[in-house]
Amino acid sequence: MDKRMSALEFALENELKERDFYLSNARKTKNLAGKNMFKQIADEEKEHYEMLKKLHDKWEKQKKWPATVPLKVKKSLTKNILRALSGKRAARIEGNDDDLKAIRTAIDFEARGVALYTKLEKQSTEPKEKAFFNLLASVEREHLLSLRDTEQFLTDPASWYQNTEKTLLDGA
Repeated sequence: MDKRMSALEFALENELKERDFYLSNARKTKNLAGKNMFKQIADEEKEHYEMLKKLHDKWEKQKKWPATVPLKVKKSLTKNILRALSGKRAARIEGNDDDLKAIRTAIDFEARGVALYTKLEKQSTEPKEKAFFNLLASVEREHLLSLRDTEQFLTDPASWYQNTEKTLLDGA
């Protein structure tokens, strides 16, 4: 349990650092898509932190996996952000190199989060514990995919629109 508790403490620390990173970059970026993506992920990371903190406190107190940890987080809204902005003039403000660097750093954060929560799930023997970490890994994976979409939106908007709209190139 000590190894998993240490990993949980590491995860708590990371959720806070990531949230601060997302909020900071939401303030800096001029691109509306990046700004909204960063704000949304910051809100979701806060929810993850609060859930992990409750788990940590109960686990520490009871010296075992708590029976009453919620196995639910709100559905991530990140994948809707780019679609909602699609075609809006404000979304066409190009991202600069700093925006792109921030997106790529965020992609790295989320990939590490997926790896950590997947590892914790595999180390777990308790079904509820496995389900909890699987849930967190899946939400982080959703963030990862949304950030990759944002990266494409900033670097190659034409391809992003084509992929999103699923346009058919029939030559007509």
